Amino acid sequence: MEIGLAYDLKEDVPLSHSQPEDALEEYDSPETVAAIAAMLESLGHSVVRLGGGRRFLSNILQQKVDLVFNIAEGLGNYKSREAQVPSVLEMLGIPYSGSDPQCLAICLDKPLVKNIVVASGIRTPRWQVINHSQGLGEVHWDDFPFPALVKLAHEGSSKGVRLGSRVESPKQITEVALELLQRYQQPVMVEEFIDGDEVTVGIVGNSPPRVVGIMRVLPKRKGTQFIYCLEVKREWKSMVNYECPAQLESGILQELVDSSLKVFRVLGCRDFARLDFRVNPEGTPYFLEINPLAGLNPHSSDLPIMATKIGWTYKALISAILDAALERYPQCIPG
Repeated sequence: MEIGLAYDLKEDVPLSHSQPEDALEEYDSPETVAAIAAMLESLGHSVVRLGGGRRFLSNILQQKVDLVFNIAEGLGNYKSREAQVPSVLEMLGIPYSGSDPQCLAICLDKPLVKNIVVASGIRTPRWQVINHSQGLGEVHWDDFPFPALVKLAHEGSSKGVRLGSRVESPKQITEVALELLQRYQQPVMVEEFIDGDEVTVGIVGNSPPRVVGIMRVLPKRKGTQFIYCLEVKREWKSMVNYECPAQLESGILQELVDSSLKVFRVLGCRDFARLDFRVNPEGTPYFLEINPLAGLNPHSSDLPIMATKIGWTYKALISAILDAALERYPQCIPG
C-alpha cells in the first residue's frame, strides 16, 4: 500500500523575532518523521513524504496514495489548525488516520472541551476564559479557588505553560495573563490547580477503543506543587520518572479508564488519543485535556513512552494506529 505521511517540521515553519521561543513546540522533528516512515515501511508499505502546508497541498495533488498517516499540526494561530490537513483529504476523498476535522477543531479549544465533558458528567477543574486584556477587569475572582494555573486556551504540548504559570492571587493572574495575551495573541484560560498526581492515559482503536496504558508522571524533586510544564517536558530525563502501569488504587484506575473512554467517544475521537488528568490526594481524578493528535516521537512523547513501558514496541504502536484507521477504510485492505 502507498501511504502518504503528512507532518509539519519545526525547521520548515518560519519563526519571526516577535514570536515566543516555544512558538514551534507543537511541530515535529525529522527524527519523528523518519521513525514513523521506517515503521510503516517495515510493515510492508511504501511511504510518500507529503510534508505540510503548501508543500503538502502540492504533493497530495501530484502523488497517488492509498491512505495518509496524519501527524500534521497545521499552520497559523488558529484554534482549528489541526483540522487543515484532514479537511483537504476529505475534500479529495483520500482516506487518512486519526480524528476528523470537527473533532480536531473542538479538542484544541480547551474551554469548549471542558464544557462538553462537564455536560457529560466528567469532573474537571473550575476555569475562567479571558479573551482580551480588557476582560481581566470584568472577572470577579472572589470565589475562584487558588492556586490556579494560567495557560493558553488553544494550544498543546504545554506551549506557554511554564514554572511561573501557577498563580496564588488575582494580581498574579493579571500579570501572567497579560503576558500570554500579548505574546501569543489568543485567549487565556485560568484553571483551578489540582494538587496531586499528574496522570496521562493512552487510547488506541475504535471498535472498541481501548485504554492501552495509564502512566503517572512523578517529579524527581519532592516537596513542590508539581506542574508538567514546558521546562519539565524538555528536560524530562532529569526531572521526572514515568510510572506505567500507574501504581494507583483499583477504584481510581477504573474511574480513569471509564472517564477516558467516555471523553474519547463523546468528542468523536478516532484511532488514538492521549488524555491528561490530575488525581488529588483524596484519590479523585480531574480531567484536564485531550490530545487526539498525540505526539509520536519514539523517545520523548508520552504515548510511545507509555507503550514501551507496557511491553509494546514502537512498531506495534504505529501498527495499531494504522490498523484502527484501516478498519474504517476496508477498500484500502488488499483482498
